[in-house]
Amino acid sequence: MNKCLIAMSGGVDSAVAALMTKEKGIECVGATMKLLGGGGIELDEQHACCSKEDIEDARKVCERLGMEHYLYDFSEHFAEKVVNKFVHAYETGATPNPCIECNRYLKFERLFEEAENLGCDCISTGHYARVQYNEKNGRWILKKAKDLSKDQSYVLYSLTQNQLSKVIFPLGDMTKAEAREIAEENGFVNAHKKESQDICFVKGEDYTEFIERYTGKKYPDGNFVDRDGNILGTHKGIIRYTVGQRKGLGLALPAPLYVCELDTKKNEVILCPHEGLFTKELTATDINLISVPDLYTPMKVKAKVRYRHTEQSATVVQIDENTIRVTFDEPQRAITKGQAVVLYDGDIVVGGGTIF
Repeated sequence: MNKCLIAMSGGVDSAVAALMTKEKGIECVGATMKLLGGGGIELDEQHACCSKEDIEDARKVCERLGMEHYLYDFSEHFAEKVVNKFVHAYETGATPNPCIECNRYLKFERLFEEAENLGCDCISTGHYARVQYNEKNGRWILKKAKDLSKDQSYVLYSLTQNQLSKVIFPLGDMTKAEAREIAEENGFVNAHKKESQDICFVKGEDYTEFIERYTGKKYPDGNFVDRDGNILGTHKGIIRYTVGQRKGLGLALPAPLYVCELDTKKNEVILCPHEGLFTKELTATDINLISVPDLYTPMKVKAKVRYRHTEQSATVVQIDENTIRVTFDEPQRAITKGQAVVLYDGDIVVGGGTIF
């Protein structure tokens, strides 16, 4: 690898990734993505992940390291590929993970295009994950980070073989504390910068408020019903509910009930007792396989059905080119349409897909 584009968010992780990549003797250039402010999305300078402060911090780190810095306005593409899909998911009764879409379509699609335009043959980012080449089957593999508390392999399952062959994750073998220490030792302006934990485009408001403001729609009230169709009360718009939810229903019931299904055609929120949330099987589409070329032969794996889910033993089999079925050894709570199921073999990412 001779020339590398560094994805510079303005945070400490990408700054340290830039330093470590440069120390490998690779020629580096920095690139910052402006994601908000397009497609009708207001840019909140106090909260946005690509605020003027973030852009300036990224520029200062590049200047300190003697790197060129490029700013790319991807706001329209972000609105199309991330925000619109986020809104559509809630409107169709799903619960999305926009960070996965951002990684897929912005950080590892658009940035790769710009890297090629700049004559770069690789991209380096501040993600906590690891990439290796498997000599036995000739495939690039994605592995969990050494620091499991910071591991981001779940949101990177969509990386293709071509992308994995051209990506560097310098932080994969270190802890967050070690990254901050390196940043401080090198005088980076963002050494002690706080991390962003929320969805970048709904900062300062509830996601339902964002959706109503963004679309200009008012989502109509409808019925809460049980699985037999009995009406239990009135809900305040179907986008306000997700599978597994108990709080915020506004119902006085003789026993606790939970959201177990959303029927967008009837505009009904279906409720059930807690035990009704548990299922053993799911189907996922839009799959990407990493460590293996296919899964037509059933394979024992560990599977996660959301980012904070503890992975569980399961068997996966591929149904067709774009679909897998996952059967868990034990029933899992609140498997949710729209979330990603990611499959692991030890610390290796087998692949993943979108639950439907």
